[in-house]
Amino acid sequence: RRIITPLVSGIVVTLIGLCLLKVGITACGGGAAAQTDGTFGSLPHLALAGLVIVTILIFQCSGNRFLRMGSIFIGLVVGFVAACFMGMVNLDSVSSFGGVNIPVPLKYGLKFDISGIIALGLIFMITAIEAYGDITANSMISGEPVEGDIFIKRAQAGVLGDGCNSIMSGLLCAFPNSIFAQNNGMIQLTGVASRYVGYYVAGFLVLLGLFPAVGVAFSLIPTAVLGGATLLMFGTVAAAGVRIIASHDIDRKATLVIALSFAAGLGVELQPEILSQLPETLRNIFASGITTGGLTAIVTNVVIRLKE
Repeated sequence: RRIITPLVSGIVVTLIGLCLLKVGITACGGGAAAQTDGTFGSLPHLALAGLVIVTILIFQCSGNRFLRMGSIFIGLVVGFVAACFMGMVNLDSVSSFGGVNIPVPLKYGLKFDISGIIALGLIFMITAIEAYGDITANSMISGEPVEGDIFIKRAQAGVLGDGCNSIMSGLLCAFPNSIFAQNNGMIQLTGVASRYVGYYVAGFLVLLGLFPAVGVAFSLIPTAVLGGATLLMFGTVAAAGVRIIASHDIDRKATLVIALSFAAGLGVELQPEILSQLPETLRNIFASGITTGGLTAIVTNVVIRLKE
């Protein structure tokens, strides 16, 4: 509690939102495929992303709470329909809908590799810091406390859930799980923070995961359409982080902690070549601006001692 204070978690949440804006704006331009074929940033891609953003904003301003809650979904549907009329949905890429896919535990066997365990252990330490920041933003957006026994219990359970889910994912030959920032943006935009809604959504995701056709259908959505929605959600995550920082008394020490953390985190994101001469292990750890800024915030918050 003395090390990861609301100031530190607010900095981490803000960095999560700001660093992910690069992902969102890249998607708005058409994504990696558009960068390859030379159409990145073309008017059709930008128009689709802008249409999705405007649609979401319009329904966010609606007096009907159901329209507000469904604004993200409506924006994606409107964007997808527009993409169909613009000829940007390629149905020829669908060769098969895959039927039903039942997960097989340990399908590819089980092996313990020390170097892999150490590398992933470091990554999970980093994701735990990010998870703490996301849980802090989740609590604030949901009207829950961001410090005290209730919050600490929630944060512990969230980080533990990450670990347990990742173990299960590994046994089912899938990728590890991580608490992710879009959920906070979704809560802020829809106003729905009920955990019971989360249970139902989780159940649907487990069920839909058995049908590859669902993944095929989502893969048909143009990247620019998804970019319009994610860009807005990442922005709300950064705004949530600013709110957490603003709830803290911004004295001289806090100003220095914020300045150093943002400088380190955003500096690495803007100029990743700065790490090119470091050993590979250190490059892997500090390549993420979220991690670099978060660790800087933790260290400077403990080390800096100033008299007002």
